[in-house]
This record gives sequence, C-alpha cells and structure tokens, in this order.
Amino acid sequence: MSDVEKSGFLSKVIGPKRRWREYKARVRRLPSNYRTAVDAIERYLMHFVPTDGDSSASMFEDLAGLFEQAVADGTPIRKIVGEDPVEFAEAFVQNYSEGGYAPARERKRLTDAIARAEEERPH
Repeated sequence: MSDVEKSGFLSKVIGPKRRWREYKARVRRLPSNYRTAVDAIERYLMHFVPTDGDSSASMFEDLAGLFEQAVADGTPIRKIVGEDPVEFAEAFVQNYSEGGYAPARERKRLTDAIARAEEERPH
C-alpha cells in the first residue's frame, strides 16, 4: 500500500488527524476505568469504519462526549454500556454507518475489557 493509499485509509478510519488528536486528548483526561472502557469500545468500533472521515471523527467525538458526561454525572460504566457491551457498540455505530462485521474474537475482547473497566478503581 502506498503512502497516499495509507493516508486515505487512515483518514477513512479516524477522520482528520487534528480531530483524532483532540479526541484522544479528551479520552486521556477521563478517569482510568472510563478510559479503559472507551479504549475497548474504540478498538471494537474500528471494525465498523464509516464511509467518510467526518462520520468517523464524529462517531469517536460522540463516544468521548458520552463518557465525559457520564463521568460528570457519576454514571457507572455498566449503566452506559448495559449488560452487553457488544450490543451497545453495535447500536452506537448504527448511527454513523452501515458498518462492517466484527469477528467473535473482537466481541469477546470488548466484553472482557468492559468487565475489567468495571472492576478498576480510578486513579
């Protein structure tokens, strides 16, 4: 894959670089257990790349906003994602794209990561 092709692919996955960096900075400011949950959901959402960079950037920005508001309100992680984090992520991404297919391995990884985040003590 050429550098131009890689650049186009990355823009499709993460959107404009500036917006991606801003999103990542927002996530870094979250308490560690919420950050763990967002990182897991983000990894899962990468399998559902929206058709354009703006949709992708909006999706990740909205994810950060959701968790920032939850922190501000004192909402537990499980209240955000429910009992099935895979169902949450797949419903969340439907607002942005037709999406792709996440293999069973990624579904298990997301479920396990949310369980770990729920058990973590923020620092």
